[in-house]
Amino acid sequence: MFRFILQRLLQSVFVILAVCLIAFSLFRFVGDPVAQMVGQETSLQDQENLRERLGLNDPLITQFGRFVSNLSRGEFGFSYRTRQPVSEMILKRMPATLELGFVSLLISLIVGIPAGIYTALKRGVLSNAILIATLVGISVPTFVIGIFLIYLFGVELGWLPTFGRGETVQIGWWETNFLTINGLKSLLLPAITLGIYQLTLTMRLVRAEMQDVLKTDYIKFATARGINYRSLYLNHAFRNTLVPVITIIGLQLGGIIAFSIVTESVFQWPGMGLLFLDSIRYVDIPVMSVYLVLIALMFVGINLLVDILYFVIDPRVRSKNARATQ
Repeated sequence: MFRFILQRLLQSVFVILAVCLIAFSLFRFVGDPVAQMVGQETSLQDQENLRERLGLNDPLITQFGRFVSNLSRGEFGFSYRTRQPVSEMILKRMPATLELGFVSLLISLIVGIPAGIYTALKRGVLSNAILIATLVGISVPTFVIGIFLIYLFGVELGWLPTFGRGETVQIGWWETNFLTINGLKSLLLPAITLGIYQLTLTMRLVRAEMQDVLKTDYIKFATARGINYRSLYLNHAFRNTLVPVITIIGLQLGGIIAFSIVTESVFQWPGMGLLFLDSIRYVDIPVMSVYLVLIALMFVGINLLVDILYFVIDPRVRSKNARATQ
């Protein structure tokens, strides 16, 4: 297992380096940060001095080496726009995004897994209605769903807040929505909006895997032996369905955090996604680059954890790895 983890770690390092290169190269062409930082009255000489002070005149290879070196030491630099440390800006926005992602994933699992099992086992009007509803959920853009929910529950019914985090509680550096009623209400609409697409994927994956497992020989033998259906479906079929579901759940969590930008923009949710959009607007290259690298690091970390769980749960992966090392 140690060899397996070491291989994954080495692969992860190469992925992170590739993302660093992409982030560094991509944001060199989004605009001139100095033009955004100074006013119209600033002289060309002063602009050139500022560019020199920021190291923007150094060769690209030197800038990239400095960028990677700083990241490896946890030094994310300073925002060109606010002059604040990027690490402080990210940490301040991180709780909002992580809480939104956690609740969205929870909604997708609580609804998606039972719905997937039901549609796999049952045929009828309700099952067909669920499948049609999931087609709508996966086809309609996230921002359209968000606007519809705002109109229905915020404007027409007036049940839920439509923007911001509402009342929060500070616990150390972590600012949470979970400890106030208003905070939970503010979290509900963006979490549902972000979770609908993931819910659809979870439901359809569970349904497809459940149907495949039910066609296997050992399920047919168990049925012939007279095992009751509840035990057959839950203890045998569903347990074997969970192996690929664990993989997709891990990737979903990373996807929710990475692609929460649209939802945060619609609901003005003060998370990392909204910070990234503001950084694009003001050509704040340090914030944009660090955000992209952190999201990649999160994806790689989650993927590594999923690979380890896969190795522990599925004996086929262990035997395949053992043969490869012989």
